[in-house]
Amino acid sequence: MSASLLLQATITPSISFSSSVSNSVKLSRVGFNPTRNARRVGPIQAKIREIFMPALSSTMTEGKIVSWIKSEGDLLSKGESVVVVESDKADMDVETFYDGILAAIVVGEGETAPVGAPIGLLAESEAEIEEAKAKAKNSGGPAKISEVPATKSEPAPVSAPVAEVSAPPADGPRKIVLTPFAKKLAKQHKVDVNSVVGSGPFGRITPGDIEAAAGIVSKSVSVAAAPVASPVAAAAEPVKAAGKSSFAEIPGSTVVPFTTMQAAVSKNMVESLNVPTFRVGYPVSTDALDALYEKVKPKGVTMTALLAKAAAMALAQHPVVNSSCKDGKTFTYNSSINIAVAVAINGGLITPVLPDADKLDLYLLSQKWKELVEKARAKTLQPHEYNSGTFTLSNLGMFGVDRFDAILPPGQGAIMAVGASKPTVVADKDGFFSVKNKMLVNVTADHRVIYGADLAAFLQTFAKIIENPDSLTL
Repeated sequence: MSASLLLQATITPSISFSSSVSNSVKLSRVGFNPTRNARRVGPIQAKIREIFMPALSSTMTEGKIVSWIKSEGDLLSKGESVVVVESDKADMDVETFYDGILAAIVVGEGETAPVGAPIGLLAESEAEIEEAKAKAKNSGGPAKISEVPATKSEPAPVSAPVAEVSAPPADGPRKIVLTPFAKKLAKQHKVDVNSVVGSGPFGRITPGDIEAAAGIVSKSVSVAAAPVASPVAAAAEPVKAAGKSSFAEIPGSTVVPFTTMQAAVSKNMVESLNVPTFRVGYPVSTDALDALYEKVKPKGVTMTALLAKAAAMALAQHPVVNSSCKDGKTFTYNSSINIAVAVAINGGLITPVLPDADKLDLYLLSQKWKELVEKARAKTLQPHEYNSGTFTLSNLGMFGVDRFDAILPPGQGAIMAVGASKPTVVADKDGFFSVKNKMLVNVTADHRVIYGADLAAFLQTFAKIIENPDSLTL
């Protein structure tokens, strides 16, 4: 399944486009924020549509053009794939809603644009092609988003966005126009949209406007506003940071920018530092599990599927470990047990999700897992296949790692780190020694909602299932 391009036509006062757009509006952009837009395309006349950078996931703020499937001048049919976009987790084909001609490519292959920014122009007929090309040319051509951060340490260029942000909306009768996400935020925070002045194009109310009206400091706005309010301070930050560090620059070193996926992982890891976590470890005997694995391995069952199934069955008995706290004030008992499993892929890390893992039998679970791994390595996972986890499993046992701690993913209550199963000398109650295979399991949890006793009870249940694994095949 492919995402759809956000395409909207410019309308004239004589055309009725939508009940939520006034006749004075020349252009409506979904999810478009002028403070983050690196390209400006002038108002487009009717029959010329802008192709927008789509939001392919809830965490995506910008996307990279992997390749244009179609070239300038090609005829497009509704539902046809036009461009491949790299989101923060996957590469996805993007389709068009309209028939037409790809008149101009605004953002080329390998370049990045914010969500909602125009990446191309679609003409309805050949008569509009030259006009569309002129519009794209007059926009100043594609400017690489990666060049924007370089201006943070230069006070002079910073003043340019200020005028753009503070520019008043277009003249004409004011009618409330807001993005879907802004509308959702307004309802959530009980903000009267009639009292909010939009900072978006032509007075469009953005999520940032709603957060400002509700007294919430937006992280994206505060980061972007810092160099504008105090360019000198912003320029001094790297110097200050450098003063604290004793690291010397190594001659001949190469600085490599993050890929989109690496940037997303970095953002999530930093965000996880805001959550108070604790860790509990537990040794688990695996002799019975190893024997079961040898029996079911020829049928396509993987050790990952066995561990995911065991964790899901244990979570069903301890729902608090499957819960999550996202606002620091309430927590949610999730209705489904969706096991996310960490997978290392080229250039990053992703967590495909096994939905309702407690309800699927072991063989269906294994089949589903193989399909997810193939899609993850091909970077074709859909958003719901990697962002709906309620509990995460990370297994480094296949690399011989005996123990490690995992970082809690944002939005989840716990993550389990599984080490390798190794022969261990143990003593029974009578003092006799024997050798058993044991693996160490460490769970990192959100201490706001999950306590030590909760994790201890969960791990005891998990250990019993592993040590008596017959129930895994039922």
